Amino acid sequence: MSYLLQGKNNNTYEVVIGCEIHAQIASNSKLFSRSSTTFGSEQNSQVSLVDCAMPGTLPTLNAKCVEQAVKTGLGINAKINLESIFDRKNYFYPDLPQGYQISQFSHPIVGEGAVEIELENGEKKTINIERIHLEQDAGKSIHDQHPTLSLIDLNRSGVGLMEIVSKPDMSSPFEASQYVKTIRAIMRSLGTCDGDMEKGNLRCDANISVRLVGESKLGTRCEIKNLNSMRNISRAIEFEAKRQIELIENGSAVQQETRLFDAITGETRTMRSKEDAMDYRYFPDPDLPPLILTQEFVDNIKKSLNELPQARKKRYVEELLIAEYDASVITADEQTIAYFEELIKKHEAKLCVTWLTVELFGRMNKLSLNFENLKVKASDLINLLDLIKSGEISGKIAKDVLDIMIETGDSASQIVESKGLKQVSDIGALEKIIQEVLKNNPENLAKYQAGDEKLFGFFVGQIMKQSKGQANPQLVNKILKEKFLVK
Repeated sequence: MSYLLQGKNNNTYEVVIGCEIHAQIASNSKLFSRSSTTFGSEQNSQVSLVDCAMPGTLPTLNAKCVEQAVKTGLGINAKINLESIFDRKNYFYPDLPQGYQISQFSHPIVGEGAVEIELENGEKKTINIERIHLEQDAGKSIHDQHPTLSLIDLNRSGVGLMEIVSKPDMSSPFEASQYVKTIRAIMRSLGTCDGDMEKGNLRCDANISVRLVGESKLGTRCEIKNLNSMRNISRAIEFEAKRQIELIENGSAVQQETRLFDAITGETRTMRSKEDAMDYRYFPDPDLPPLILTQEFVDNIKKSLNELPQARKKRYVEELLIAEYDASVITADEQTIAYFEELIKKHEAKLCVTWLTVELFGRMNKLSLNFENLKVKASDLINLLDLIKSGEISGKIAKDVLDIMIETGDSASQIVESKGLKQVSDIGALEKIIQEVLKNNPENLAKYQAGDEKLFGFFVGQIMKQSKGQANPQLVNKILKEKFLVK
């Protein structure tokens, strides 16, 4: 589906987008020190002498971070470089104690790869990836806790990042957000990054340019830094593309620069003029030797990889006969996958899909819940489905029971027992209810017996109402047809 924008002079433009994803590596310690990476700790409580760049300290590479980068590279079908080099990227930030960042430039750990994204019309598109390199994060400047001073928190300083650099293969805000979602799902599946954008563990820089439809030459690009949600990625790209088109249509030139996105106003603004590689004065870090991997090391990691989201989705569709949309919802998140996998150990897939994606997720969205604060575990939902399948409760009552489970954390069995919600399946008891309903509705009974079969549903509804929803609907239908509504 083409995403084209119209200028005021009736020129039609296309957007060209590349993304740089900064993914915090899932590891207990930082890239070059043993400091903890636990989120939410007291400011400056997770800082070693290495992290604050004290003289005489030397970096020591974290082997876990190397393994996680290789895993991610394999997950995007990329070439793993058996030799890579760490460089010093020189620039000044108040929260960058060394005055440089240890990164990789000309020899990254992961080379070219590719992922497939799903477009709005269901078609697939391949997005090529140029590289993944390892680097350390900077600290954090805090500007709102003192009237005249900016404060520095170095807890993030030295945290390991994977920078995943795509080629400019995307051409719409939707494609860009879908690409980031796809990369995030792969990393979550592999356990290499938790992808929590709210905690800053996944950030995206979007490089955006526009050109007239039919032109082959790329326009001047601007980089939008630190986009921290899928919605903001789409909003920033849309605004920036329109801003650049307006400049061109007014006879001005787009200046290459780094910009920030204001989520409140929905606009981008200038941060600084864009640096090129020469401005960073890259050179190999003299304190770190080249990183040499063996093919055996890479092969062993490859053997241990979890099933990737695309492969799992395909299996769900082909083997479990789940609708493609539902399979996409389930495989988008590793916690959802784990929850669903527990459910299908006991119950058929289609039933599990309905109760997970429609009933449970619907309530979670309404109440702003996530798996961390949800009181209904997979085993609890299995218990509820057990009661439905055994006929102890109806599907309608089960929905009410699920509401109570979410609120209290009690099991389905406890709730059904304590509130007397068991389904009435006693034939004698049901016959008495049916007789009473027919006795109270003689006119409708006569109409049904005269041929108005639509009234069958009326009688079923009245019986369910009389039983307060506890009558077994299958038995009600059977008894009505066989004993009471015979013409």
